Amino acid sequence: MLALFYIFIGIAIGVSFWQITRIMNLRDVIATDEDNRKQGKYSLWFMAFFYAMMIYCLIFMNVIMLPESASIEGEHDDILFNITFWLIGIVQFIMQFLIFYFTFKYRGSKERKAKFYADSHKLEMIWTIIPAVVLVGLVSYGLWQWNNVMDLSDAEDPIVIEVYSQQFRWDARYAGEDNTLGLGNVNYIKGINTMGVDMSDKNASDDKQVTELYLPKGRKIHFKFRSQDVLHSAYMPHFRAQMNCVPGMVTEFGFTPKFTTEEMRQNPEVIAKTIGINKIRKSKGEEELYEFNYLLLCNKICGASHYNMQMKITVVEQEDYDEWIAEQPTLASIIK
Repeated sequence: MLALFYIFIGIAIGVSFWQITRIMNLRDVIATDEDNRKQGKYSLWFMAFFYAMMIYCLIFMNVIMLPESASIEGEHDDILFNITFWLIGIVQFIMQFLIFYFTFKYRGSKERKAKFYADSHKLEMIWTIIPAVVLVGLVSYGLWQWNNVMDLSDAEDPIVIEVYSQQFRWDARYAGEDNTLGLGNVNYIKGINTMGVDMSDKNASDDKQVTELYLPKGRKIHFKFRSQDVLHSAYMPHFRAQMNCVPGMVTEFGFTPKFTTEEMRQNPEVIAKTIGINKIRKSKGEEELYEFNYLLLCNKICGASHYNMQMKITVVEQEDYDEWIAEQPTLASIIK
């Protein structure tokens, strides 16, 4: 399917260059009514081709889209995306039809004389007020969702995790039993203290540093982000979450996982994507099968090995999380 799509793109580009060349060669030729009639019909044929491609993309290219949000807060991102997508799609569908249809209907003719309207206040009011009202609604919903993700003041018993970025890896630090992270600064980086934790801070002794994120389903996670070197961007696509990691400051957001990793692996969309990926791997001679996992990615081009900067995220039930976190050593037991 993807190859067919690329073929269509190649054909469209070739036809475009061919038409441009013809136009350049016909600059000094005056079009006749027959030429205009042909061009009008061509516009209808192109409209049919355009709509066929659009429908093809909507149906067959949908497999590259993400499955439903794996976080409760991300549901509103999906709603906002769907509203925007349908609004743009409907308007685009109507406008493209009008453009091509009017190209055909009002094609040049010696028997027809064009009318000129200096202005239309009614029309200008319509195309100004309606988009303005729609945009105000979308922006208001977006701001509400932004505050929903960023405002963590009313979170009940959240799990506090610091995510630390550097070229080209992620580290994470869980707050201990006091649920308060110890202070961190690049000046404290030394030896195995790779996250620069201030071990003189009493809140740091029970913190736990890990290289893989474990999150409990149904519990609010309060993430804090730092960067050691350059600007990174912590991107968790399945949770609809992203935040820049800025050197010299702490950024944050929060979300609540709603599907465990195993539950997401049973999602029909994920199963279809997994099958497709493994088909590609098999065609390349790769024996190791792909298995779905949540990932933390860097969404800023931060250097030569940017593409390797990722961390596995595993979402489990609360009982499994409690067992896992109890097995992790504290910083005080590691850093003497």
